[in-house]
Amino acid sequence: MKFTKIFIETNNQKYPVIIGKNILRKTNFFLKHIFSNTKKVAIITDKKLPPSILKTIKFSLKNYKLFIYKLPSGERTKNIKYTNSLINKILKENFNRTDCIVALGGGVIGDLSGLVASLVKRGIRFVNIPTTLLSQVDASIGGKTAINSTQGKNLIGSFYHPNLILTDISVIDSLPPREIICGYAEILKYSLILDKKFFIWLNKNGKELIYKKKHSLLEKAIITSCKIKSQIVKKDESEKNLRMILNFGHTFGHAFESVRKFSKGLNHGEAVLLGMFIANQFAFKKKILNSNDFELIKKHYLNLDLLINIQKKIRKSHVSKIISFMKSDKKNFDSKINLVLLKRIGKALKPKRFSASEIKQFLKSKLN
Repeated sequence: MKFTKIFIETNNQKYPVIIGKNILRKTNFFLKHIFSNTKKVAIITDKKLPPSILKTIKFSLKNYKLFIYKLPSGERTKNIKYTNSLINKILKENFNRTDCIVALGGGVIGDLSGLVASLVKRGIRFVNIPTTLLSQVDASIGGKTAINSTQGKNLIGSFYHPNLILTDISVIDSLPPREIICGYAEILKYSLILDKKFFIWLNKNGKELIYKKKHSLLEKAIITSCKIKSQIVKKDESEKNLRMILNFGHTFGHAFESVRKFSKGLNHGEAVLLGMFIANQFAFKKKILNSNDFELIKKHYLNLDLLINIQKKIRKSHVSKIISFMKSDKKNFDSKINLVLLKRIGKALKPKRFSASEIKQFLKSKLN
């Protein structure tokens, strides 16, 4: 069985990310290697997950006492209602700290499951098995768990790292193109904030990666993305300094998602793609991002059909609410809004503060 192992290191923990093809059938092998005395496993998953994936996991974990909890798909599931329900169900089955929660799904499932694992008896064992490209390259790594509130996205959460991440590239075969693009948004983000050589590679291979789902390209993109994120998390686990650059495009993107009430018309990856592009337009206008790099990024968007017309997703009447959501972002400390912007491809700046009125005027100009 061939696989790549990457370790995520923090001040208090070191855990592996296992990346390979058809490794889910060996889930039991990897769990036993990490945990010697686990008896109960709660699998939290998505109702839309292909049945074959759940079947593979259940068969591999047949020697454990299994509990399966299926949740509705979509960002709206990340709320206090489902979190509370899962906690009560798991406590009712008398899970203890040596038992384990397995997140089997995309970023929504991983975020919610991680939060539940952190709260049950002040923390029980947690394994993340990401089944979307976005969760494989980003959401599963780094220990950020969260649910949404009426005040905005990911405002209720904790830092709680999994003990193990299992990334099976083969499950991507079942994903529609829209979900691949959703994950590609985060891959592109890594190249833009920290690795120009990776961006050049994506320029050359992006079409085949997205539209042909070529395994060798996907594997390289996933491994490279995981390595970049692991380096950042190691230096800044709790998002007090360097790690903030991972939010490039997300301050706009999260606000766009929130104002649309997390509808299916704009998923997280699309919101991030749009958020990064808007952030680049803003940086270009402020003479922070140079014209050559701005045009290179724009060309990349156009060549890969990633450009989203903001006027089709956001109305002018939304702008005040967007600003309100941006103000409530976790990175802000006063009435000004912190934005992560690019200086050039491969170089993101630490958050810069701008007035709400300045950003509001800029957004309105894009919606005329």
